Amino acid sequence: MIVVEDLRVTFGSGDSLVHAVDGVSFRVEAGETFGLVGESGCGKSTILRALCGLNDNWHGAIAVDREVMTPKRPKTFFKKVQMVFQDPYGSLHPRHTVNTTLMEPIAIHGLDQADRRIARVLDQVGLGAAYRFRYPHQLSGGQRQRVAIARALIVEPKVLLLDEPTSALDVSVQAEILNLLSDIRQVARLTCMLVSHDLSVIAHMCHRLAVMNHGKVYEEMSVEDLEAGRARHAYTRQLLQASLGYDRRLAADAAREGLEVG
Repeated sequence: MIVVEDLRVTFGSGDSLVHAVDGVSFRVEAGETFGLVGESGCGKSTILRALCGLNDNWHGAIAVDREVMTPKRPKTFFKKVQMVFQDPYGSLHPRHTVNTTLMEPIAIHGLDQADRRIARVLDQVGLGAAYRFRYPHQLSGGQRQRVAIARALIVEPKVLLLDEPTSALDVSVQAEILNLLSDIRQVARLTCMLVSHDLSVIAHMCHRLAVMNHGKVYEEMSVEDLEAGRARHAYTRQLLQASLGYDRRLAADAAREGLEVG
């Protein structure tokens, strides 16, 4: 469903040039959930923004559903690929009701049966009709993220891109949103890409993952390998250990390979 080959994204120029994504390649099968994990600033979210068309300053090759992508995407692409952002407080317009927020993609893509679609998707994300005419300030963080998920789902996409969808939420709400996303993925048969710095989130949601640092993919592995601690690269081993606790020996190994682990 998704093929990325030698993807490169830079910011700035001259002495301030930053290689945010530096020659990244991976494939995501239809119906699979693929994770990108690594510390903040390693290029994970930049890859998602290039995939979804928000960043058109990239080089390499991107194909979605066997269609080769160019930096400028047709409107039909955005019906096929939708994204849920990290911050539900920033991704919803403060003066738009839930109804207005959900009506916008329906109008953009010329979809019919708006009332039926809105009712269905609000039930799908566990909110229901009672929330349809509320404003974002009348919702909790978890409810706002459910609205953001509903907005992505209402056009019935094939691909859902998830940019740390729970990291801005209270710990007590994170599991609810992750379980909701897992259920929706199975029912709607979505292909998903999940960006996170949290290995437990990746293990809960994904089939496979790529470990990133400094704009590069250091290794790909299955979730079974992740849970068994079968990591080939020192940076991945250090990430695994960091999720459990600090290990001075592994930190020294990482330092000898010139790695930095936040």
